[in-house]
Amino acid sequence: MGEIVNLRMIRKRRARAEKERLAEENRLRHGRTRAEREKERLGMAIEAARLESHRRSPADDREK
Repeated sequence: MGEIVNLRMIRKRRARAEKERLAEENRLRHGRTRAEREKERLGMAIEAARLESHRRSPADDREK
């Protein structure tokens, strides 16, 4: 004899798997959270300011 299965549970399991697959697609499609975007933006601003503070101005070149 075969194994007895509950078809309702199988349908629910399949529906959950499909929802998870769609959620994964949406996560990939829509990118990052707002906090992640803000964190990256702030990090880039800090890095740009640090780089700019080390820049030599044209007046510095003429003094030498």
